[in-house]
Amino acid sequence: MSIRFSSTLVAASVNFKSSKNLNSNRSRNCRFSVRSCVSESHHAHKLVLEVKERLAKDCTSLPLGKYGRDDEDMILWFLKDRRFSVDEAIGKLTKAIKWRHEFKVDELSEDSIKAATDTGKAYVHGFLDVKGRPVVIVAPAKHIPGLLDPIEDEKLCVFLLEKALSKLPAGQHKILGIFDLRGFGSQNADLKFLTFLFDVFYYYYPSRLDEVLFVDAPFIFQPIWQFTKPLVKQYASLVKFCSAETVRKEYFTEETLPSNFRS
Repeated sequence: MSIRFSSTLVAASVNFKSSKNLNSNRSRNCRFSVRSCVSESHHAHKLVLEVKERLAKDCTSLPLGKYGRDDEDMILWFLKDRRFSVDEAIGKLTKAIKWRHEFKVDELSEDSIKAATDTGKAYVHGFLDVKGRPVVIVAPAKHIPGLLDPIEDEKLCVFLLEKALSKLPAGQHKILGIFDLRGFGSQNADLKFLTFLFDVFYYYYPSRLDEVLFVDAPFIFQPIWQFTKPLVKQYASLVKFCSAETVRKEYFTEETLPSNFRS
């Protein structure tokens, strides 16, 4: 009895020490993780300031303010996109800021894109998806190349992106794109617009797309995708071919499902 009791005490002592060591290790790991995050944050802020200083010195013609050369949030986003390479971030930022100014992004409004909006070819969904992402829905079957001046389609594209990004909830930084390809035919193919779309996401809104759904793609769409796929490079990995049923079951609730995907 005494031997058993002694063994129990020894086992309890060992377990207590092991638990204490485990908690101690967790505490050290937690402190290390916090220090690491603080260090990374400090390093990132230093790079943001470096970019700001260089832009102020070398690119004085670029505008200031939101989405300008002193916008620290925008600078940080482009640094992340370029894996914190200052030179690459500056090159891409300069191009993006110039483009926003020349394209007059800040002047876009519902009225200025009304002709393109009325086609119903694209819109920002009124609800987030199940992952909390704003959703842009495109119906390529409603797009007829040449029906409108190409600049009208480009304005619609940019306006909807800006609108979707303005709906980002706290902690979310990317959007979902849904291309409803039901009814798509050769008359809807527009490689020139696809090129513009690629430039927009690669140069001006980098890393903003989280996922792209190609829904119920017809056979005729396959050669178009095979031609386009090498052009979009790493963005091709964001693409998922799926059915309307998948959209209904995996991306929305009954209350938030877009009307054109309701049975």
